Amino acid sequence: MAKRKRRSTLPEPQSPPVIAGLIGPMRTVPAGIARPDYAATGEPSTRASRAIRTADEIEAMRVAGRVAAEALIEVGRHVRPGITHDELDRIGHEFMVAAGSYPSTLNYRGFPKSLCTSANEIVCHGIPDSRKLADGDIVNIDVTAYIEGVHGDTSCNFLVGEVDDRSAQLVRQTRAAMHAGISVVKPNARVYEIGRAIEQSVAEFNYGVVREFIGHGIGDQFHTSLQIPHYYDPHNDTVLLPGMTFTVEPMINLGSNRLEMWDDGWTVSTRDMQRSAQFEHTVLVTESGYELLTIPAQGPPADALFADVKLGLQPAP
Repeated sequence: MAKRKRRSTLPEPQSPPVIAGLIGPMRTVPAGIARPDYAATGEPSTRASRAIRTADEIEAMRVAGRVAAEALIEVGRHVRPGITHDELDRIGHEFMVAAGSYPSTLNYRGFPKSLCTSANEIVCHGIPDSRKLADGDIVNIDVTAYIEGVHGDTSCNFLVGEVDDRSAQLVRQTRAAMHAGISVVKPNARVYEIGRAIEQSVAEFNYGVVREFIGHGIGDQFHTSLQIPHYYDPHNDTVLLPGMTFTVEPMINLGSNRLEMWDDGWTVSTRDMQRSAQFEHTVLVTESGYELLTIPAQGPPADALFADVKLGLQPAP
């Protein structure tokens, strides 16, 4: 006897599938701006990176984190229906370059743009192109700046115009999940506590927590060997120590956590075409807890400014 195919309990996707647009040329960076080791070749160094940062490195990471945070806010101010992903890339690129930094994603393993824009069912690493944002979209913008020899990495999900309630709730709960994970960071905590806190934060909503893409160590290298899963893995029992720096950046799906990679080798989408959200901060383990490194010089970071604000059709408060 044939088994009946189980019907999905999820409604149809909230918008048509994302279709790739045209990708413009790589943007240029003035010669006087210091570059990471992969800027010319696309291939990052394979050298080992220390887990514990020096005081000078930490201070430099505060600078890199501030530039990334302020670039993200500037890009976020321009999110509205009708703007292209490539125009958002231009705004972020010009802001980072004007601040004396190199956009870390530019030519990292061949990535062709200066930030990532991932809308609707795109989970991460969306390439900015000629597509326009539409009323009702949600879009994650991921910005990383390289300056003074180190990287600062942050992202925020933005609501474009009039967003449906399920999508808006997903964005809110994903931000809450990121902060739940960050809140357990302290000396002698275990890495798995971060993922456990994230999973517990969203458990009641039956969301899919992405497992293939995780947080990472960061500093003089964009990605170091330190891994920060956003799900509970008791085998990932690395002890957190003062001076460690890493990202916490959960990707949470309305439906399943199963993914598909586009032919471009970068863009990742949900397999069931349900929407996905993400937030990210770079975090420092301090002697007594943690410090967010990706915050602006003044005022709150982008996730506090924009997470609940519907952009483009009404003024932000």
